[in-house]
Amino acid sequence: MADQWIILVEGKEYGPADLTTLQEWKIEGRVLPSNAARRADVDLWKTAADIPGLFQIEPPPIQTGVTAPRSSVTGQDSAIKNQKVVTPTTRNILTETFQIYFRGFFQFLALTLLILVPSLCSQFSGAMIQSAPNLNVDFRTLMTAAFSVCTFILTLVLWPVYVAGIQILSVELTAGRRISLLSILNHAVKYWPRVAGLCIFVYAIFGLITGLGVAVVIMMLTAAVSGSLFTIIFALGLAVFQIWLFARFFINVLFWQQFAVVENATAVDALRASRNLGRSGRDLPWHQRPVWRAAIIVSLWYVFLIVVEVLANWPRLVAGWPLIQDYYSQLMSTQDPQAILQKMVASVPRNQGVNFFELGWSILLRIVQPLLGIAFVILYLASKGHRES
Repeated sequence: MADQWIILVEGKEYGPADLTTLQEWKIEGRVLPSNAARRADVDLWKTAADIPGLFQIEPPPIQTGVTAPRSSVTGQDSAIKNQKVVTPTTRNILTETFQIYFRGFFQFLALTLLILVPSLCSQFSGAMIQSAPNLNVDFRTLMTAAFSVCTFILTLVLWPVYVAGIQILSVELTAGRRISLLSILNHAVKYWPRVAGLCIFVYAIFGLITGLGVAVVIMMLTAAVSGSLFTIIFALGLAVFQIWLFARFFINVLFWQQFAVVENATAVDALRASRNLGRSGRDLPWHQRPVWRAAIIVSLWYVFLIVVEVLANWPRLVAGWPLIQDYYSQLMSTQDPQAILQKMVASVPRNQGVNFFELGWSILLRIVQPLLGIAFVILYLASKGHRES
């Protein structure tokens, strides 16, 4: 007979329930790892996280057959003494990513629409204000502006739910389980404070580092025009420091989303565990370590972003290429580069409404964006499985 368990939630006991029932309660969000639990025939209370098979993360299909080496082998363990740990390649991770994405396409699409719809509403209302001729501040204009601001804020508020939902759905599909959209949202909302705080911290730091990089680029361009050797050397030093800073922070926050949601870790613990896992795998070849595989995945994603941006802006680039060449020749020959830059900025056409060609590419980008989250979930499971083995 299967083990029966009693769960204590807010001072009230529920059960006895078998593992299948507990898994249904977990999906519905009724059982958390921190809830007190005990076997029905034992008076010793533990936590729900200690129930075998309930909250332990199952390895993804690409890791089937992975066996951990043992430091000491006795009895039945002697049969696996010399088995080698198999680590999935980056190609396997990418293949599994697309398989999971198409397996749960409509659920990933629903999560995407959660942030895409208010974002589009904000863009449309903002375009209406900017394209209106002889803009007058009246009640209608104020209501449109207020609606644009509110939908933009709603997009930011829903972003942590979207992030947590991608993690939950990816883990469930990777383990071969199905989960309803309502259960995903119900579970994801509970992680909102933690994920929102970590989003603010991580994105703010990346924003500061990126701002430093932009400042370095401007400094190098200014130094190249003025011919100041000291400024050029100083700017190169700052560039090296900025790259080092970006790489260090990138490694430290590789898996913060997975630890914050999948492992239900606190914000501080999630960042600490992410740093440790990101730096693990030193016993593996360099191209199989978590940090390098993450770098490959992110690089492929940014190549895709660049291609989408080029395609979305191709008509504008073709039309403006002669003008760019003219300004470049003027910039290289003038003694007043600032005047040329101001002229270039002034010549940029103002927004005359919604460009549906660019909007279509932007929507496509949002729809496929869950691929990046899925890939990192699979990489996290693979890296964690190897580390534990």
